Amino acid sequence: MNQALGRHILIELSGCDAKVLDDVSSIEAAMLSAAEKAGMTIIQSSFHHFSPIGVSGVVVIQESHLAIHTWPEYAYAAVDLFTCGNTVDAWKSFEYLKDALKAKEHSAIEMFRGSLNLLQKVETQYNFEKGRRGLVPKTQRSLWFTEKDESQALSLKYTGDLLFNDRSEFQSVRIYNTQAYGKMLALDGAIMCTERDEFHYHEMLVHPAAQSLKTLKKALIVGGGDGACARELLKYTELAHIDLVEIDDKVIQAATKFLPSLSKSLSSPKVHVTVGDGVSFVKNQKPETYDLIIIDGSDPVGPASQLFEEAFYQNCAKLLADGGVIVAQAESPMFQEKTFVHSRKALEKVFSKNAVATALIYAPTYPSGMWGLHFASRNETLFKRPVALEKIAEFVAKEKLQYYNEQIHEAAFVLPTFVKKMLEDSL
Repeated sequence: MNQALGRHILIELSGCDAKVLDDVSSIEAAMLSAAEKAGMTIIQSSFHHFSPIGVSGVVVIQESHLAIHTWPEYAYAAVDLFTCGNTVDAWKSFEYLKDALKAKEHSAIEMFRGSLNLLQKVETQYNFEKGRRGLVPKTQRSLWFTEKDESQALSLKYTGDLLFNDRSEFQSVRIYNTQAYGKMLALDGAIMCTERDEFHYHEMLVHPAAQSLKTLKKALIVGGGDGACARELLKYTELAHIDLVEIDDKVIQAATKFLPSLSKSLSSPKVHVTVGDGVSFVKNQKPETYDLIIIDGSDPVGPASQLFEEAFYQNCAKLLADGGVIVAQAESPMFQEKTFVHSRKALEKVFSKNAVATALIYAPTYPSGMWGLHFASRNETLFKRPVALEKIAEFVAKEKLQYYNEQIHEAAFVLPTFVKKMLEDSL
């Protein structure tokens, strides 16, 4: 029998589930479980999602290490199992990974490391205390969530465990616990908000419009199932009624359980939550119902794509009371130029060029960090008349706002030259 210091099993898995191969959480969980099945002692795991696709990672074990790299576009994964000594059975890891990655085909080659008949042992001085037991290593994890498209990627390190992981008929809904940004909500792999920087977006989605209104008694939020937009609106005591229409109940469930600083507003008697399609909802409301309509939808994919279209804006416009305002998230002018321009152009067709304004905000965890908001009203002077800066300053201090203030109110509507040109050239 060939005696060796260790073994190396090279594994190829093909015909795997592509979604699993592109999911860093699933890959790490599979590799950790594979190590446990073989009786290995886990010390550290480090996994990373690559742009635009694929996962690579390693599990360091007391007996050596396990490594994997995936190619989801080919439904293929390569795995290396390195072990020292004969205390663990790496073939159990192999058997587990075949099933976990749903491989239709597989192959494996075993090689020996350090054949003892070819090595000569040297004398070594040991200084072990008599009866001293080895320390049990503490497992460490290094795991990265990556939001990516064909042009760029943003990675955030998280603790490894998914706090919420479910799939609705519309999308995957997950809550991650990140190292630097607190808990994070992601839909279909796209960051919706994090505890650390959500106020950048939500304060600007609400307050510039609300501070411009003479009357704010009733508001509508389309989307916004995390509750943060409603939270900001509730800071206006004169507001008596908020309708919130969220298409995905899983978003509400996740936020209610794990994002209380955002979702606490959903329990207010002023907030009336409807789980349903916002596009259908606005078609069936009475005209001139709302002083403020906020479109807090996700990216223009699937059902949310209709939230950027002229027909939807037209129905929203009918619901505006005299002097009312529509605010719509408009994606990034840097990397979603087509949607950014298209939604602005659609609003101008419904209202008029002079009745639509665009603001930019800085949102660290959104693609490019530069994010757009479009504002529209039947009142063409709404965004041209001076606002009461002292009143805004008092409100900001009273409510302890963290992003919006009187200077930001004015500066946000001052667009960089390239954005102005982008909008002008499209009209």
